[in-house]
Amino acid sequence: MLVIINLTVYHARVTTAQPPTRSRRSRRAEILDAAAGLFAARGFHGVSIEDIGGAVGTSGPALYRHFTGKEALLAEMLLDVSERLHTSATLRVTEAPDAERALDSLLEGHVEFALGHPALITVHDRELGSVPEPARRRIRRLQRLYVEEWVTVLSELYPGCPPPRLRAATHAVFGLLNSTPHSAGELPPAAMAELLRGMARAALASVQS
Repeated sequence: MLVIINLTVYHARVTTAQPPTRSRRSRRAEILDAAAGLFAARGFHGVSIEDIGGAVGTSGPALYRHFTGKEALLAEMLLDVSERLHTSATLRVTEAPDAERALDSLLEGHVEFALGHPALITVHDRELGSVPEPARRRIRRLQRLYVEEWVTVLSELYPGCPPPRLRAATHAVFGLLNSTPHSAGELPPAAMAELLRGMARAALASVQS
């Protein structure tokens, strides 16, 4: 699974030519966080706009000042996380002095995301099909670009390994890292992060065998 989520609104109602204020952005982020938790717990179709409004202390109809509906909210949620992961990966790879440290940085970033946002992982796994087009295509494109950042680094570390094998290994490692909705509560966060990084490193090293 790619999780892969900073895009601004694609389906939200445009009310002004000016960018959102800091408080408006914070409110949108609060709504997205609350919705992610509800969608993860009950499923997209099991949550109403009124439920989301109640979770952030407002009425359901008041949310239409921020989003045109549940589908628009879900689209922004997954677009945002997909772009943030891709942008972060690009920066990490660019700033790393070599491929070895680039891979360490990519792993660090993804582990931080997986431990910090298990609800988003669950929502992506279950609900990507509920995102309307063309937002769903953009999410998938961002995810492919994110994967290719990893494949580029792995190609430097394992030059004899064909890209399709490296790409398959990357997807498999994402599955391991994105297990946090089920596994993260077993250990303290620092211990879990260390375990995930070590297991991912060992899994990626096996591409040469």
